[in-house]
Amino acid sequence: MAKRAVLAYSGGLDTSVAVRWMIDNMGVEVVALAVDVGQAAEDWELIRQRALGAGAVEAVVVDARDEFARDFCIPALRANALYEGRYPLVSALSRPVIVKHLVAAAREHGADAVAHGCTGKGNDQVRFEVSTRALAPDLDVLAPVRTWGMTREDCIRYADEHGIPITATKEKLYSIDDNLWGRAIECGEMEDPWAVPPPGVWLLTKPADPVPEPRDVVVRFEQGAPVALDGEDLAPVELIGRLTEIVGAYGWGRLDMVENRRVGIKSRETYECPASLALILAHADLESITLERDLAREKARLEHRYAELVYDGLWFSPLKEALDAFVAESQRFVTGEVRLHLSAGSCQVTGRRSDHSLYDYGLATYDAADSFRHEDSAGFVRLWGLSVETWAARQGGRVRPAGG
Repeated sequence: MAKRAVLAYSGGLDTSVAVRWMIDNMGVEVVALAVDVGQAAEDWELIRQRALGAGAVEAVVVDARDEFARDFCIPALRANALYEGRYPLVSALSRPVIVKHLVAAAREHGADAVAHGCTGKGNDQVRFEVSTRALAPDLDVLAPVRTWGMTREDCIRYADEHGIPITATKEKLYSIDDNLWGRAIECGEMEDPWAVPPPGVWLLTKPADPVPEPRDVVVRFEQGAPVALDGEDLAPVELIGRLTEIVGAYGWGRLDMVENRRVGIKSRETYECPASLALILAHADLESITLERDLAREKARLEHRYAELVYDGLWFSPLKEALDAFVAESQRFVTGEVRLHLSAGSCQVTGRRSDHSLYDYGLATYDAADSFRHEDSAGFVRLWGLSVETWAARQGGRVRPAGG
C-alpha cells in the first residue's frame, strides 16, 4: 500500500478533489505537482495554494516550457507527426514530459507512488501509466478518478463539503487541455458529431477584428528545427508562441474530427493548433526539396507509426527511440526557408529554398537551359516496361473489364 504519492495536479476540479479523496480513502500523503507546458493564463501561485488548501503536504510548480518545446514538440515536428493524418498530438506530447517530472518529484520527496486524475475512458490514463512504468517500474500508479465513481456534480458537492478551494460550477460544459503546441476542446454539445462547434469554444483561432491584411511569414529551419521567423532568430518557445498569435489572428488552425482512442472508443474532438499545423505544413514542404525520393517515401511511411506511438503513450519505448534515430538522420540537410502566405482562414506555402536543395533547374526546365539527356529516356522507358511487354506477348495481355 502506497504511503506517499505525487499527483499530476492541474488545479481543476478533479485533481483538487483527488488530493483530499486520496488522503481520506487511500490513506496516502499527497504531493501536488503542476507542470507548466504553456497553458494559457494560469496563476501558478494560486494553483499551489489551492493544492495546499485541499490537503497536499507539498505543492510544486515546474516550468517545463523550454524542455517541452525543445525535447518534445520539435522532435514531433521533425517527424511531421499527425495522428490519423490530422491531429498534431497536442495533449499526447505533454504527458511524457509531465511524467518525467512526476518521477523526479517522487524520488525527491520519497514517494512510492505517482497519481493522475484521468478517467477510465480516455487516452491520458494510458500515457501516464505506461510512461511511468517505462521510467520507474518500481512506483505504484494511483488513479482515484477511475475508482471513485463520482459525477461532476458529486465532485462539486464533495469539494464544498470538505472546504476545497475551487471555482468550478455545474455550468461548465467543456473539457479543455492546452499547451504551447495547441488547445483541445471536447464534451458539451460537441459530443454529437453532427453539432457545429459553438463559436465561443475558440480562443487561439479567433480572427482579429478586423482581420489583418494578408501577409507572408518566412520560417527558417536548421536540420528540421524551426529557428527564425522573418529573419529573427527565436528560441523554440518564443517562436511557437509568436507563430500562434500571428497565424491564429487569421482564424486558421482549427480541427474538427472523430478520432479513434486507444481504448477503442470513437471520440469527437476539436482542436486549434495554428502554430503546430503551420510549422508541420512548412517543414514537410521544405523536405520536398531536401530529401532524396526513397528517403522521403520511407519517412512518410514511418511518420504515421511515429504519431501512433506518441498518441498511444509509447514515447518512452524502444521503437520510438529507434524512429527518433531515423528521423534525426533524415534531417541532416533539412535546412532552409519556407514562405507561408496568410489571409482570412488560410495558410499556404508559396515558396521554399535551401542551399541543400535537390531541385536542379537545369534538369527541371523546358527552356534553353535544359541539361537533361533526352536521348537516355528511350532505353529507360523500354526497360521499365519490359516485364509488362513480355506479359502481354506471352499471356495475351488481357485486362478484365471493370466489374468483371
